[in-house]
Amino acid sequence: MDALGRVVKPKTKRAKRFLERREPKLTENTKNAMLIKGGNANLTVTEVLKDIYAVKKPFAVLYKKKNITRPFEDQTSLEFFSKKSDCSLFLFGSHNKKRPNNLIIGRMFDYHVLDMIELGIENFVSLKDVKNNKCPEGTKPMLIFAGDMFELNEEYRRLKNLLIDFFRGPTVPSIRLAGLEHVLHFTALDGKIYMRSYKVLLKKSGCKIPRIELEDIGPSLDLVMRRTHLASDDLYKLSLKQPKALKPKKKKNISHDVFGTTYGRIHMQKQDLSKLQTRKLKGLKKRPAEKSAQDGGTSPKKSKSAW
Repeated sequence: MDALGRVVKPKTKRAKRFLERREPKLTENTKNAMLIKGGNANLTVTEVLKDIYAVKKPFAVLYKKKNITRPFEDQTSLEFFSKKSDCSLFLFGSHNKKRPNNLIIGRMFDYHVLDMIELGIENFVSLKDVKNNKCPEGTKPMLIFAGDMFELNEEYRRLKNLLIDFFRGPTVPSIRLAGLEHVLHFTALDGKIYMRSYKVLLKKSGCKIPRIELEDIGPSLDLVMRRTHLASDDLYKLSLKQPKALKPKKKKNISHDVFGTTYGRIHMQKQDLSKLQTRKLKGLKKRPAEKSAQDGGTSPKKSKSAW
């Protein structure tokens, strides 16, 4: 659709395929992230963007040229780049005297900024500074969050949700043990957020379950939260809305307990238990006196007649 609201049809097959990739889908594609360098980014911010790009590849786009923009004041540039590169996540790096070594992490909804959080870099260890073997490109990381602030504080809770959205990677149907080799650990403590990256080493343990060791591979970041721009509750709920085709159909008369056991309820007509056929035992056989009492009177005995 152009600026006048007219629907523009593609003229070539390539343009048609391009528009089909951007059409709404029931199961959305893996979210891509764009990493943008501000007009006054220093060496530290540039190295952080490169390392995050190395962790996020191939679902990331790194803009090497400087872009003079201020996301908290004007978001039109971010929305333009989001539509151009088809990215719903972004990481913007800048540096100035008031806010040195600054990172802004955020996400889009319908090519408009949904929420973003500003983080300050207090300490940074690059990938190049750690001389250990790195994980292959495109490895899906395991995300670990430690600290009560991620559950108690609304801004930290939204930051946790944003970090999961940023680093989770593609959705996979199955997992193999050897593929679990990258861990991203986030710790909230004393007003700071510590980000650490580890490689999982599977060692021999003498049994079927291997012994696990973690090896630091970088990058490592000590961050502090600065400004926030969070979406309203109504807009946030709207962004989480799922189409009806993806919602699981509710099955009637089926319940689950805390251990995952499935229980089913069966509706039957009322049964007369007196007519229930059971095993015939001699000890349970009714005596003649009980039968007569049940019939409501005594029946005369038949006399034997001699012929």
